[in-house]
Amino acid sequence: MDMKLEAVLLPVADVDRAKQFYQALGWREAAYLAGDDYRTVQLTPPGSGASIQFGTGLTSAAPGSVEGVLLVVDDIEAARAELVEHGAPVSEVYHDTGQLPRARFHYEDASLRAPGPAPGHATYRSFASFNDPDGNGWVLQEITTRLPGRE
Repeated sequence: MDMKLEAVLLPVADVDRAKQFYQALGWREAAYLAGDDYRTVQLTPPGSGASIQFGTGLTSAAPGSVEGVLLVVDDIEAARAELVEHGAPVSEVYHDTGQLPRARFHYEDASLRAPGPAPGHATYRSFASFNDPDGNGWVLQEITTRLPGRE
C-alpha cells in the first residue's frame, strides 16, 4: 500500500504572521478552514507534493518546537539565494565535516559543518538552514542524484 506524506503540522503563535512569512516565500495556499474554535492554514512549497499546516486549536505543541523539516533542492546556492530574496533568514551554505551526515540533524552545531557546498556538490551533503518567525527549523538539502529506489 502506498502512503504519501500530505502535511506537517507546525505550531505557531501568530497564524497571520506565519501565513505572511510562508506566502512571501512563494508557497501556495492549498486550504483554509475556520470554525468557532479552530483555524487551519495549509501551504505548499513550490514543486512539493506535501504541505505544511498551522493554525489555532490544532496542537498543544509549543510554537517553534519543530526542528529539521527537510526541503530538498537540486541547487543549494540558487535555492538559498531565492529564499533570502523573499525574506527568509537563511544560513550560509555548509557541508558536513565528517564521514557521517550529522550537520543535517544538528544544523545549529557549527562544529559539525564546513563552509560552502560539499566538494563536487556531492549529493545529500550540502545544506542551509533557517527558522520561521516562531523558530520552527528548516533545512535545505541538495540532492543531485538520488539513492537507488528513491528516484
